[in-house]
Amino acid sequence: DMVVGARDTESQADSFRDFANGIYNRLASTITGHRILDLTSGFRAVNARKFREFLYLLPNGFSYPTTCTMAFFRAGYSVGYIPIQTGRRLGSSHISLVKDGIRFLVIIFKVGSLYSPLKIFLPASAGLFLTGCGYYFYTFVTQGRFTNMSAVLFITAIVVFLIGLVSEQVTTLMYKDNRD
Repeated sequence: DMVVGARDTESQADSFRDFANGIYNRLASTITGHRILDLTSGFRAVNARKFREFLYLLPNGFSYPTTCTMAFFRAGYSVGYIPIQTGRRLGSSHISLVKDGIRFLVIIFKVGSLYSPLKIFLPASAGLFLTGCGYYFYTFVTQGRFTNMSAVLFITAIVVFLIGLVSEQVTTLMYKDNRD
C-alpha cells in the first residue's frame, strides 16, 4: 500500500540530524509496534485511495511523511521499505532543530494518541506513579509521613491512566466506524 525510500546514514545532512531522525524512528516504532526505517523520508509511492483516508490528519507543512507512515501502520496497511542512497544534502536546511524538532515530536504523539493512546498514556502514568512512590519513600524515611505531593502524584497517575483507557475505547470505536 505504501513503499518508502529509506535513506542511509550517508544521505543525512549531518550527524546531529541522523541522530535526531534515529530517535524519531525509534519513538514512532515503539508507538506503532512496527519497525520504521525512515520516518521523515519524502521518497514514497502510495495507494492514492488509501492515502486520502488520512488527509484530515495531515498537517500544513513538510511533516506529512511522519503522519501518513504512522497512520498506515495503525490502519493495518502494508508498508515496505527500499534502501536508497542519495547525495549528501548541500546548502543550509530550512528546518529549525528546536522548533521543527518539537513539532515532529508533537506530531508523533498526536498521531500516536489518535491510534494507540495507551502507548502514550501508560508510560506517562507509570512515570508519575513511580515518581510518587519514590517521593513517598523519601519523605517517609526522612520525615516519617505521607505528603500531599505524593498523593497528588498518585492521583494524577490514576487520572492519566483512566484518560488513556477512555481514549483507547474512543479510538477503537472510531477505527471500527471507519472500517464499516
